[in-house]
Amino acid sequence: MTPPATTTLYEMIQEMPVLFSVFVFWLGCCIGSFLNVCIWRIPRGESVVTAPSHCPKCGHHIRWYENIPLVSWLALRGKCSGCAQPITIRYFLVELLTGVLFLLVFVKVVYLGYPLTFLPLYFGLIMLAVTTAFIDFEHLIIPDRITFPTMILGLVSALVFPETWRQENHLLAASYAIFTLLGCGLVMWGVSFLGEKIFRQDAFGLGDVKYIAALGACLGPFAAFSILLIASVAGTLIGFGAALARGKSLSRLAVPFGPFLAAATCIWIIGDSFILYLFDKLLPPLP
Repeated sequence: MTPPATTTLYEMIQEMPVLFSVFVFWLGCCIGSFLNVCIWRIPRGESVVTAPSHCPKCGHHIRWYENIPLVSWLALRGKCSGCAQPITIRYFLVELLTGVLFLLVFVKVVYLGYPLTFLPLYFGLIMLAVTTAFIDFEHLIIPDRITFPTMILGLVSALVFPETWRQENHLLAASYAIFTLLGCGLVMWGVSFLGEKIFRQDAFGLGDVKYIAALGACLGPFAAFSILLIASVAGTLIGFGAALARGKSLSRLAVPFGPFLAAATCIWIIGDSFILYLFDKLLPPLP
């Protein structure tokens, strides 16, 4: 895919790649700061927009200069300025991780010649992945408050930017997104239902089902189930390793699946071209 010759913004990026790369990285760090709020508040049922940022231990209201991504945590040496209690390094890591992922997505889109309209979609999916990974790892849930907005993102993106579905017709692209959302959700729910009936345990949680449905709305069925495959293989291998290390059976070990889905999502978004190349080389040709 090559961008139109009249894409002025694309030409500006090509002329000043370092400046735009720094901007995208910093934008990602700022988004990561907001994701930290989501990771803390959403599982607790709190608003992510109304209550001002504060220390959860002493209630100290965080001033603007104490909330600068990356910089403030380092300047405060990882401690609250009010009570001097440690601030988990997760805040720093989420900001850094989001910034790096935003930058990698930006580099992919620009240097592989994707339309710039892919950026909002990919950035939204990175936000979904980062938030899901940390919430599910700690709380063993994937909240509707992050999967439902991602479904809406996929439908709106298809309607407004049909090129994200390799289409020119807006309504046709939106129809594909709707049917894929429903199809992925039904298939995943069916697998989960059969797993519970046959093996007497959940194959997937409902949060996982909604996550895959959201991916389907954003990326299409092949990408959604490729991400599921990558996450399943990685989760099984790491789960077996953890079970052996702890001397437990895999069925008795609570291993959250969300972080694997999140990691697979990021891998697919950044390296889908390479993954498709591997699939083409490894899978036998169709008769």
